[in-house]
Amino acid sequence: MITAYHLYTGSDGNSHVRKGSIAEGFLIDAVSIEFKESSPHFSYDWHNAPIPQYILSLSGILEFTMATGETFTVHPGEVLLAVDITGTGHKWRLVDDAPWKRAYIIFKPGADTRFVPVAAQ
Repeated sequence: MITAYHLYTGSDGNSHVRKGSIAEGFLIDAVSIEFKESSPHFSYDWHNAPIPQYILSLSGILEFTMATGETFTVHPGEVLLAVDITGTGHKWRLVDDAPWKRAYIIFKPGADTRFVPVAAQ
């Protein structure tokens, strides 16, 4: 199972996160893929996802923060499903000495992202 984080805008207008995974064995309709790299210790201040997308983290450890104070950490090999295209947004910072290498995968509007949230305990 690949760990995934669903970053979304709640009914309160704030970004929130749910931990889960992406269901395996399904094709998801994608439009494009883009690769990017940010230098070690880089940070990016408050913003929204520009478009609903997957972000596959290849290297670097990031801490994400939402306006509500929620935080979560993404490690290499994990997936971020960023759909918080409105609202207060989020910010992130690299917390290790590696660059953040990642792939942005834009899926088709209305595509089933196959995100499976962790069951509430």
